[in-house]
Amino acid sequence: MSSATAPHRPERDHERDSASWASGGTMFAGVLMMVNGILGVLEGIAGIAKDDVYERIGDYVYKFNLTTWGWIHLVLGILVAAVGWGILKGASWARASGVALAALAIVAQFLWLPYTPVWALISIAIGVFVIWALCNDRSDTVQ
Repeated sequence: MSSATAPHRPERDHERDSASWASGGTMFAGVLMMVNGILGVLEGIAGIAKDDVYERIGDYVYKFNLTTWGWIHLVLGILVAAVGWGILKGASWARASGVALAALAIVAQFLWLPYTPVWALISIAIGVFVIWALCNDRSDTVQ
């Protein structure tokens, strides 16, 4: 008798491992978006409530009133947290929205860089990871 088992294909195992990594990364991206969104809301509230919470900078091309920045962070934070929740719930609209909002958040943090440089760089790195994770998850495609 001969065995009818398929030959071991290491490239398939690699694809499966990569898919599970990206799928786990997507869940982590959803959590990061929720946390980053909530922190954005708190950052926005701080900017709106007290205009002197953040250090005023000198001449800066993208300089806005700190209250304006507060509203930008508040609205963006609410949207990012809501999309993060949608990603965790597996909503079909959430992945594309997550990529778009993460890109927008990266731009906003770049413009916000002179006010809180360390936190802005951390947020930019989080946004890059979120975009990577959401673009690499192929769990809903047919294999």
